[in-house]
Amino acid sequence: MPCHKLSAKAIETLFSRFEKADPAPQTELDYRNPYTLLVAVVLSAQATDAGVNKATKKLFALADHPAAMVALGEAGIRDHIKTIGLFNNKARNVFALSKILCEEYGGTVPADRSALETLPGVGRKTANVVLNVAFAQPTMAVDTHIFRLSNRLGLAPGKTVRAVEDGLVARIPARFMRHAHHWLILHGRYICKARKPECGRCPVRDLCLYEDKTA
Repeated sequence: MPCHKLSAKAIETLFSRFEKADPAPQTELDYRNPYTLLVAVVLSAQATDAGVNKATKKLFALADHPAAMVALGEAGIRDHIKTIGLFNNKARNVFALSKILCEEYGGTVPADRSALETLPGVGRKTANVVLNVAFAQPTMAVDTHIFRLSNRLGLAPGKTVRAVEDGLVARIPARFMRHAHHWLILHGRYICKARKPECGRCPVRDLCLYEDKTA
């Protein structure tokens, strides 16, 4: 973990470069509407986006709204997602949250963190992703990539996910918050990798406080 934090000026420059390179980054999860996004994010826990997309292609063709998912049943959901890790528990959660959305929310996904976090399988990170992607709210979902980057770059060092989230929200300029989550995820996924960061092609190398940069 860097012993110092990036300056406000450096953070402004860092996100300006991300914005210039990719003005409107998108999630790599395939979805059709807020509901299918919610399901995809729930399924993505401890799974790759590519693996989730492969499983949901046929699932969403059959059920892209809560009532259809409930009609499919837990067993039907399980059959479509059995290639994903923890599929038994995830099938139960997807069925249960779909039923709740039908019974309590008229089949719509609430654009409210507290309501989302009451749904089975939905924690703070999942709620943040849904609020950001589906409802354009300036939330910050901290996954393993963002946690690593925040500490490695000196962007918002912290020992817990929540500490990093709060630090990022406090330090990233408001005008960048809509897309900051995806810029950081994509940077961590394809350039600032955990074991072998590709510092040689990093657009923010000169700003980064990581001491063990690769050639």
